[in-house]
Amino acid sequence: MIHKPIRKAIFPVAGLGTRFLPATKAVPKELLPVVDRPLIQYAVDEAREAGIEQMIFVTGRGKGAIEDYFDIAFESEVTQRERGKDLSALDGTRLLPGRAVFLRQQEPLGLGHAIWCARDIVGDEPFAILLPDEFMRGAPGNGCMKQMVAAYEKVGGNLVCALEVPMEETPNYGVIDPGARDGVLTEIKGLVEKPAPGAAPSNLILPGRYILQPEVMKILETQEKGAGGEIQLTDAMASLIGKQSFHGVTFDGRRFDCGSKAGYIEANLSLALEREDLGDHIRRFATEELAR
Repeated sequence: MIHKPIRKAIFPVAGLGTRFLPATKAVPKELLPVVDRPLIQYAVDEAREAGIEQMIFVTGRGKGAIEDYFDIAFESEVTQRERGKDLSALDGTRLLPGRAVFLRQQEPLGLGHAIWCARDIVGDEPFAILLPDEFMRGAPGNGCMKQMVAAYEKVGGNLVCALEVPMEETPNYGVIDPGARDGVLTEIKGLVEKPAPGAAPSNLILPGRYILQPEVMKILETQEKGAGGEIQLTDAMASLIGKQSFHGVTFDGRRFDCGSKAGYIEANLSLALEREDLGDHIRRFATEELAR
């Protein structure tokens, strides 16, 4: 069976990033660097690797720097070229005209509301969602969204990334009520947003990667507020279960929660250790620090 291709991805980037104050007073958290590339760049690269063509950024007040980041920095680039500097590091930061769309979530009403803000751009196509502060690190050439698109091409419908965590961490996430499993695919019987301690139906959480059918937008249009007094995407997705195909895709790779300070530091350390120009130095430094 042929399924409509996934051509569009939504990046919800309107959050205030309060856990990283005071840095995020002036810098969007999505532009905080992991080594030398901002979080949003890794997410966009992941989407492009999966064949996605159009990037939809749902921003908020004070997030104009994200739009500037994906623009051409004309004065700086001309000056650098005149000085004979290599600009290849900027290649991934230039999105072709029409391939980047920026719109605002005018009120902080939750993730579900942020996704709904992009309804007219998504139209009647299936689409992907990537949460940039969930840094998903797959093998080279096989990132998280590429793995999900491969699964989508087999089964279609709606898919979410699925990741196992310790049971005591489930109250912090959307959690899957699982059905039958087939390799990396898990049938989803239900979804629970931030269940009470001890009430989670499994330890499979939703770590910020989705492929959804456009019908979810109609549900979000009238979705009532849920956990945290916000319009929850998880609640809208749960309404589709039983009406459309719904699966979890177990991710083959590592996840870093860069919405937390500890996860952000872990991501920087892990990537630095992988780098040929940094790995040996960081390894020596870490060994010396741990020996103190």
